[in-house]
Amino acid sequence: MAQRSSTIGPSGARHVTLEANLEAYLEYLRRERQVSPHTLDGYRRDLGKVLAFCEAEGLKDWAALDTRNLRRLVARLHQQGLASRSLARLLSATRGLYQYLLREGLCRHDPATGLSPPKRERRLPRTLDADRSAQLLDGAVEDDFIARRDQAMLELFYSSGLRLSELVGLDLDGLDLDAGLVRVRGKGNKVRELPVGSMARQALEQWLTLRKLANPGDGAVFISQQGRRLGPRAVQLRVRQAGVRELGQHLHPHMLRHSFASHMLESSQDLRAVQELLGHADIATTQIYTHLDFQHLANVYDQAHPRAKRKGGSE
Repeated sequence: MAQRSSTIGPSGARHVTLEANLEAYLEYLRRERQVSPHTLDGYRRDLGKVLAFCEAEGLKDWAALDTRNLRRLVARLHQQGLASRSLARLLSATRGLYQYLLREGLCRHDPATGLSPPKRERRLPRTLDADRSAQLLDGAVEDDFIARRDQAMLELFYSSGLRLSELVGLDLDGLDLDAGLVRVRGKGNKVRELPVGSMARQALEQWLTLRKLANPGDGAVFISQQGRRLGPRAVQLRVRQAGVRELGQHLHPHMLRHSFASHMLESSQDLRAVQELLGHADIATTQIYTHLDFQHLANVYDQAHPRAKRKGGSE
């Protein structure tokens, strides 16, 4: 059973009951649940915020904390800049504490029931504009194994909007270059067919000619010089190196997928088609690219409209 120390002293003194119960819970996590020291430190930091709030509010035990008070704490921490993910973790830690208190007979309610953190703002994905994409892909390519392979990967990422896992898992029987199609297995093991643009087809044809020289060990489209399927880290490294070499910036496979989606939506305005191409189960996931499209239009407006300047300065 947990300790039931009494409160002490005048208003403003530490409430021993709160702290003692919290320490008993953390000891339970360490001994009974055998959580890692790192996880335990996280619980201590999160619940320490709740403890400090209770003490500041003059609450003498955990049973005195109600949903209204806890909601006020979450709102205050959010205003102070604590991220939604961190607030979700704090609420999860609070639920764990109250499950323990309920079991120990120290409380008859869980104030975190029904509470959720403020919705996290979705960060807009970084993309390349069309000119930067052309700069990446249109440079001279040496006629050797690695250069042709890397060019084919870059072209396919941008041409068809593949995820990293889809490109790494791609086999020869998933390519139909005559028809200009690639068949990939995406999230949820769902298979979809995607068009392959002419430049990507050309790059793939040149690569596949050289691929045969490596005595490939399986049907993977993209392999190392030893004939083994390239792993995700190897592909990420090659894409990053291409970004530094051609653009002087950080580049990762998902940025090429984002660029594909943004440019497709900008040109077609067909959100459902872009959803199908990306393999998104929920169109809400695809809608983030409408924000990118508006951002592009707003930038064009700000640069082009004679009365667009809205902050300071003379026109």
